[in-house]
Amino acid sequence: MSLKQLIENCKIDDTKAQSELYKLFSSKLFATCLKYSRNYAEAEDNLQDAFLTIFKKIEQYKNKGSFEGWLKRITVNTVLQRYRNEKVFDIINEDTIEDVELEVDEDTVSIDYLLKIIQELPDRYRLVFNLYVLDGYSHKNIAEMLDINIGTSKSNLARARQILKKTIEQYKTNQRSQSL
Repeated sequence: MSLKQLIENCKIDDTKAQSELYKLFSSKLFATCLKYSRNYAEAEDNLQDAFLTIFKKIEQYKNKGSFEGWLKRITVNTVLQRYRNEKVFDIINEDTIEDVELEVDEDTVSIDYLLKIIQELPDRYRLVFNLYVLDGYSHKNIAEMLDINIGTSKSNLARARQILKKTIEQYKTNQRSQSL
């Protein structure tokens, strides 16, 4: 069955089509959920919530643009909705935060370790870091998505980078001392 037909069948609540759509996209969307969630179990819950929203709103998809992009947008918004009402964002004077460059030597720090420490960031920093660095959203877009001001987005990104830089430096120091 073509993707277009699968989508049309999902619009009429065909459970077989919904199951097939889930099988087709769940692993990619789970990776998105994992990126924004605190842990694996929360990512699983977020994936289920995202698919419930997808099936509820699939009628709104008009076959314009990338369907996968549409699914990802719904998924990201579903995950972010969990945080909007939790007041995880600090209002900070952005002049007090110094932005740091974060350079990662792939020979010293594995991608798995980097993803692990990103996931361990406090919610407000992890969300902004992922949206800005990994998904390429602007601070204006992030501010709108998270219902925060642009300065808060910028300061949370700077804090995330500071924490990651410090963690990576500690990791490298530990690696060097173990190899001696």
